[in-house]
Amino acid sequence: MTGVRNSATTATSPTTTTTSNVDSEDFSLDAILVRIGQFGKFQLINYLLICIPMLFNAIFSVTYVFTASTVVHRCRVPECDGPESSYLEPWTDFSIPLKTGGDLESCNRYMAYNRSLAADFCLAENFNRSLEEKCGTDLIFRDKELTISNDFGIYCSDEWKLSMVGTVNNIGQFIGIPLGGFFADRYGRRTMLAVGGFLSALMGILRSFSTNYYMFLTFEFLDNLCGSTLYATVFILALELVGPKVRVPACSLITIFYAIGEVLLAVVAKYFPNWRTILQILYIPALGHIAFLWILPESVRWLLSQGEEEKAKKVLQKVAKVNKRKLSDHSIDKLLLENKFKLAQADEGRFPIKEAFKTLFWRITNCALCWFTHVLVYYGLSLNAVSLGGNKYDNFIYISLIEIPGFLIPFLTMDRYGRRYSLFGYLVICGICIGATIFIPSGMYGLNLTLFLLGKLAITASFQVLYFYTSEIFPTNVRNSLLSFCSMFGRIGSMVAPQTPLMAKYYEPSPAILFSVCALVSGFMALMFPETTDVILPTTMLEAEGIGQKKKAKEAETGNL
Repeated sequence: MTGVRNSATTATSPTTTTTSNVDSEDFSLDAILVRIGQFGKFQLINYLLICIPMLFNAIFSVTYVFTASTVVHRCRVPECDGPESSYLEPWTDFSIPLKTGGDLESCNRYMAYNRSLAADFCLAENFNRSLEEKCGTDLIFRDKELTISNDFGIYCSDEWKLSMVGTVNNIGQFIGIPLGGFFADRYGRRTMLAVGGFLSALMGILRSFSTNYYMFLTFEFLDNLCGSTLYATVFILALELVGPKVRVPACSLITIFYAIGEVLLAVVAKYFPNWRTILQILYIPALGHIAFLWILPESVRWLLSQGEEEKAKKVLQKVAKVNKRKLSDHSIDKLLLENKFKLAQADEGRFPIKEAFKTLFWRITNCALCWFTHVLVYYGLSLNAVSLGGNKYDNFIYISLIEIPGFLIPFLTMDRYGRRYSLFGYLVICGICIGATIFIPSGMYGLNLTLFLLGKLAITASFQVLYFYTSEIFPTNVRNSLLSFCSMFGRIGSMVAPQTPLMAKYYEPSPAILFSVCALVSGFMALMFPETTDVILPTTMLEAEGIGQKKKAKEAETGNL
């Protein structure tokens, strides 16, 4: 695709819009990065550093799955149980009802005919299997696991409090994501990573000393309020750190650390089944985020968008030095001069968020709806997966590991077929796979599982493309804020997802229908986005707005020839 300049800058600005025209006379930031190393030693070192907050973001986001989970238990049956009784005993067959899946009921037992008989009363004929009653406060636990459920006495009729932890977690993210994006765009990507990660770690450590449920809930909210934007900030910093040709592979690799963080969480929870210990082991090392203020360089693109030319110059000189490449003063001076020209011409301020919503309203709206769909389907499928039988820790590890190929597959398609068609394709595949499960008989477990995993794989790959897309269609000075705004709408999807199993009680295929329809509709709406493959990241609103317009103008011009 031929590069096209903004019409107002053609005469004086040498910046092109695609990487195909990067040459020795091009003094854009992307062109300079090509000369001094798109992914040299400097970028590698810093990529390894920002993998850390990516890993911890996964831990911060889903720790509640283990700290606030229900502990498997049953009623104590005084007529049968002794001091050393275990969860499964021969008499549970006739004294405790079974759930649909075959497990023992947690909060109900069969009524006994006559409890005044203490001796030899533990016989099947002494229990009425047509009548059930609620447990008392005395329970028998299957495992030695300690969560807030058995620590704070949250059982049976109070178990809604455990689900509330997940809701509060997502409310914290809903509020924290746009706030974090705002601070990242105003005060810098590095500052947001350092401060947000440190505060989130502090909230998690304080949460481990909670003396009651409400104290725990408060710090759960504050934890995610502070740390929810780490993923988006890391992704954008990674995107802005490298040259145009390595954006996709570099960012695809870094997101693998999110899955690694989930696996690490499950491993720690498996071998240290105490919610306080889990938090302390995982959160204390995260205090090291504050060191990023001194060891991590700020994004050059962000510095340029804020008019901090001298700071940007120092970072570029350091990149060239570490990568052992030459960078002439003339190249830097031309870049800084052009940047000043862009900022002056744009006349939109350093943080033009109001102008963004006016100029890019439909793009933002479509992006927000797309985020809602992705988060709803992604977490909806995950919630169904963790309810499968077997060891919950191992299940969680398997679910996390299957995301790794989902993070890598877009690397093979995004540059070849484009961002827009990749997003469309993965969403349609997900919608078809999940929709097909509606027509598979319940006895064909293997086929259902295969379609489920393919759907999860496709939505993970689509999510990866969406992060790239959202980062590329908005200008640098509001990129973090608008990505965070769209991600905030995604949090609505994560609030809705835990409620979808309730739909199955009224009509069993209804969750699958919802996920399938949302994925298909969002997939076709993705075709309305402009294509951004090989397009230089827009610095100003004018450049961002021109992405789609220039492509249409070029297509029209080609059609008239």
